[in-house]
Amino acid sequence: MATTTEHRSSLLNVIQQPQVQSLLEDARTQIEREEGVSFRTINIDKQFRKPYEHNFTANQRPHTTLLFGGLTFRHEHLLEGALKSLGYTVAPVPTPNCDSFQLGKEYGNNGQCNPTYFTVGNLVQYLQWLRDEKGFSTQYIIDHYIFLTAGACGPCRFGMYEAEYRLALRNAGFDGFRVMLFQQKGGLEQGDLEAGLKMDLDFFLGMINAFNMGDVINEVTNQIRPYEREVGETDRVMNEGLKFMHDVMSQHTVARFDGTVADLLETRSPSLHGTLSKLTKFVDQLAGDEYMAPLRTFRDRLDDIELDRLQPKPIVKITGEFWAHTTEGDGNFNMFRFLQTEGAEIIVEPLATWLTYMMWQTKIKARDRKGLLEGAEEPKWYEFSRLAKREGERLKKMAVIGAADFIFRREYKKIVDNLGGTAAPIVDMYELERLGHEFYHTRQEGGEGHLEVAKNIYYSTKNLCHMVLSLKPFGCMPSTQSDGTQSAVINRFRDMIFLPIETSGEGEINAHSRVQMALGEAKAKAKREFAEVLDSLPYSLEELREYVAQHRELRRPFYKFPRDTKGVAGTAAHFAIHLAKRMQAEGVEPRHAVDAAAQ
Repeated sequence: MATTTEHRSSLLNVIQQPQVQSLLEDARTQIEREEGVSFRTINIDKQFRKPYEHNFTANQRPHTTLLFGGLTFRHEHLLEGALKSLGYTVAPVPTPNCDSFQLGKEYGNNGQCNPTYFTVGNLVQYLQWLRDEKGFSTQYIIDHYIFLTAGACGPCRFGMYEAEYRLALRNAGFDGFRVMLFQQKGGLEQGDLEAGLKMDLDFFLGMINAFNMGDVINEVTNQIRPYEREVGETDRVMNEGLKFMHDVMSQHTVARFDGTVADLLETRSPSLHGTLSKLTKFVDQLAGDEYMAPLRTFRDRLDDIELDRLQPKPIVKITGEFWAHTTEGDGNFNMFRFLQTEGAEIIVEPLATWLTYMMWQTKIKARDRKGLLEGAEEPKWYEFSRLAKREGERLKKMAVIGAADFIFRREYKKIVDNLGGTAAPIVDMYELERLGHEFYHTRQEGGEGHLEVAKNIYYSTKNLCHMVLSLKPFGCMPSTQSDGTQSAVINRFRDMIFLPIETSGEGEINAHSRVQMALGEAKAKAKREFAEVLDSLPYSLEELREYVAQHRELRRPFYKFPRDTKGVAGTAAHFAIHLAKRMQAEGVEPRHAVDAAAQ
């Protein structure tokens, strides 16, 4: 012990020598300069505070452009129309590309996930375009543009997006540019957004309508495109229909509670007037046909496309981290179009799943916390009034969120029905909870939570796809946790084909190569399935094709046929089974039976 103490004392004497202190000081200075850190004493009065930012106020609306992005171009185009109908000047930021990724790395922090680099760099790239190509001054851009983005808290870097935007904008020369956060769980009133954006019921209804229509259009066109007879026709009709629906939404007139009674209530009972005003808007949303009639027109245009469904194609379900499995560009290696050019039918995840997941989280927390009283002393067993009040508040919360979930699903189904009725309903969150909880604890939050695991099991075991492809950013913690669990899932369900792909700004060729290998297995699975179905039918493939050629409705996109044959996933296989049953019902004799009778 004495020897150790003497050694430490000798070491301290060496460190305190002027020459050693000088070398240490030089090293600290170099590290501070190269790494951007500081070894100085922290002054508590100079700790970090959120930078002051000018609010977006109501009188700025007429001369301020609201920028947004990060979704598919279908969602963004429809959302643009919805916001225009409310009097805002809006512009979607273009789909991020690799140049925006490099700008994000150049102006942002090190060690961020690639959605941060892509989205942050994309905003910088757009502002640079306004400055360099449109000729706007930097101050004009700061004064006349704002950017609205989603925000959240949690274990991943998504919670730091706001700070990353501010840092990159400052480094790129746009210090003071306004970035407004729309908190995912913030409700209708959200601080500095409220004055300029007026986030009322009209705003949320317009946003939900745009999201739901974008979801259903996405799914329907992905069902049609792989089987179109004329390549490119689906995209042509879809683009025309999107423009049509954009114009419909931008010309939408919001429902208002007005008239003599309304004027009287507004002065004498403002609260009752406000309640009746909201009720009027809800009734218009639930019973109105202003969007549904144009959707049926869009449906009829799509239904003119001719399809050849008797082609065995693998169905690939896309899951993963929210941004990576939603974006359509370099951010996920252009994976959707790559899969389709490789002969796959894809199922992308609707935004509606994420919205219902957040509502499910609210319901499940209320259920889990039954019997707990937050922020107050636990009532005694004999304090019946306090116990009843606590239970009443919990039941009220459950009822409100349950009603919201029911109405949301109803509105989604209404859009599905008016756009052909072939898109799938929103997945039952309790079913996903039941499937996923054994492998991934469903109370674990962050990212997609248990959904990645549960959706893999759901789509694979219910024969809704041949392969599941999970797209996630490099180093995404919640999604990486899911990947670790997927090995146990695959070990349980041996027939599933599951492939996780980490995306970044580089490595597209390697990612496509890995997908091609897994897709080859899925193609073989789909072809084998189709061949087995044909072997079980009394008709040959040629006879099925001849029958389809004689009936125009069978070549229409919205012709409905069952998909309930056990062990069958592919569109071609289900369609062949349906054709055989229909032909038998109509008394069509198999060719080999006719030939035998003739002999």
